[in-house]
Amino acid sequence: MWLELDRGADPGRVQRELSALGLWVTRCSGPQGIGFWVQKHSAHLEPEALQIEGVRAVFPQASPHPRVDALAGLTFRAGPLSIGGEAPVALCAGPCSVESRGQIEEAAAAVAEAGGRALRGGAYKPRTSPHAFQGHGARALGWMRDAADRHGLAMITEAVSEAEVPRVAEFADVIQVGARSMQSYGLLRAIGEAGKPVLLKRGLAAQLEEWLLAAEHLLVAGSGPIAFCERGVRSFDPSTRNLLDVGVVALLASVYRLPVLADPSHAAGRRDLVVALGRAGLAAGAHGLLVEFHPDPASALSDGPQALDRAGLLALGQSCGTTLEVA
Repeated sequence: MWLELDRGADPGRVQRELSALGLWVTRCSGPQGIGFWVQKHSAHLEPEALQIEGVRAVFPQASPHPRVDALAGLTFRAGPLSIGGEAPVALCAGPCSVESRGQIEEAAAAVAEAGGRALRGGAYKPRTSPHAFQGHGARALGWMRDAADRHGLAMITEAVSEAEVPRVAEFADVIQVGARSMQSYGLLRAIGEAGKPVLLKRGLAAQLEEWLLAAEHLLVAGSGPIAFCERGVRSFDPSTRNLLDVGVVALLASVYRLPVLADPSHAAGRRDLVVALGRAGLAAGAHGLLVEFHPDPASALSDGPQALDRAGLLALGQSCGTTLEVA
């Protein structure tokens, strides 16, 4: 945003007043005189609030993601799952990978007991190592769909390639875009064309604007409603797996007014911190949590150290206001 000053205005006084409003500005001189660029990390104010004494004109920049902006204040809905708006806080949980019919059935029962609204899990797993468990693929979709239906849950699962999108869309209520795929534009186009609700995870080092533009790609292609999921960004400190950015959660929820979940499992990378980080995400304004839960974390084929056990899941359910007691 560019603020053009009146000729004769005192730039120092105007800058102090803008700073008092919570704006970070850079003073520039041009052919029309002195003005200020408002930096993106400033407080969010409508242009009319900037028409203070000494400011001749305010020139807002056109939004690069108008379709995303149009989602402001709307509630994301997919089957029994609602996120944002006036909906209650949502708990979405399940294993990193769908390992067997029995495992996902047991997981779904526990998620429902904790008051969860959605079962998450990977039929296809994009693992960093090609030697790690890659998921059971198409047959796991059927196991997951059956378990979700039996316990009244929505089903969230990831599509990792364009070829898988039609099959995933056939089974899932919500198609997840993983962190590694956030800027895979061919995949975003294919998922958008499926017309399903989408859960869009933030990339490992993505800026907020890049994340919003990934959502714009989905909407232009024809996707259903979009919910955002902050899962932590890559940090300089290896003490946790990633860094949970509660600031961006607050921005999405309070300024952009978009439906947003926090994923403390991938942020922490360790079970003992997941509940605390989940509560931090909710305090920052998240409309719900997406967490990894395994009926027996010690035997998990992937991400066992960060998967909650039953007691941890019930504790988060209590934090979400969806269950009354912890076992």
